[in-house]
Amino acid sequence: YGGMGLDFSYNVAVAEELGNIRCAGIPMAIGVQVGMATPALTRFGSDELKKQFLVPTIAGDFVACLGVSEPGAGSDVANIKTTAVRKGDEYVINGGKMWITSGSQADWMCLLANTSEGPPHQNKSLICLPMNLPGVHVAKKIDKLGMRSSDTAQIFFEDVKVPSKNLIGEEGKGFTYQMLQFQEERLWGVASALTPLETIIQETIDYTRQRKVFNQSVLHNQVVHFRLAELATEVELLRSLLHRAVALYVEGNDVTKFASMAKLKAGRLSREVTDSCLQFWGGMGFTSEVLVSRLHRDLRLMSIGGGTDEIMLSVICKYMEILPSK
Repeated sequence: YGGMGLDFSYNVAVAEELGNIRCAGIPMAIGVQVGMATPALTRFGSDELKKQFLVPTIAGDFVACLGVSEPGAGSDVANIKTTAVRKGDEYVINGGKMWITSGSQADWMCLLANTSEGPPHQNKSLICLPMNLPGVHVAKKIDKLGMRSSDTAQIFFEDVKVPSKNLIGEEGKGFTYQMLQFQEERLWGVASALTPLETIIQETIDYTRQRKVFNQSVLHNQVVHFRLAELATEVELLRSLLHRAVALYVEGNDVTKFASMAKLKAGRLSREVTDSCLQFWGGMGFTSEVLVSRLHRDLRLMSIGGGTDEIMLSVICKYMEILPSK
């Protein structure tokens, strides 16, 4: 279908390298294209569907987006309200999606919708939805705290008719397919944060070395250089967890627990590193002229997007079997 036939570890290598871009919005947009909106189509889609949507997406001719979150169902995926009702050879889609990365420019959406009245984990399906169909309304491009180079949209569907052949895999398996997509999304997110975190630590070292306070460099203070050494250690530990999870995933294992642990740690560490480093930049860190302030805003999404810290903790608890039984 135009790809190189490489395993997922190469995606992670690319994600780490894209971290050299001096913002987080562009790597995230690329991540949606290659690791968030397309894995289920690649794994479960029909040959015809792959030729129609996957081939131009891999070639870069189509922009893809992922339609899961809604105003009342962000991390609570099972609670989405968008419906896709089967009528003859078509699905009629009604509802809306929120916080959709690349949504204002996407050519198609990997849409999660309710296709039956059954239990919430068994009534959902993934559908390839062309964004130029009648009834698809991109309401607005959302103004955000960070990731400002990546467009995020609110989208409504009003009696949108999609051919039933656009169904990815089996009807009713959408929730399961999306949980599998989340594994790759979360691992990509972790990988894309590593290089920016390393970069900002190094830039903070360089800045505090030359910045003088009370006739000595800021870096000369033990509280500063010890803290930077500790943060660098935390980043390396996160990298090791990521690479372990990826190796297990490539071997065909369920890495939901490790991916959730890595995503949780990446979110927490992104906040910790950028906040600590910004403090050492002093007044300059509070300006828009330096990278640390941009990453402070951009990487804040790591604890929210793709599943909040709280959801990651719930998943980890489930896999550790430490939640009370209902």
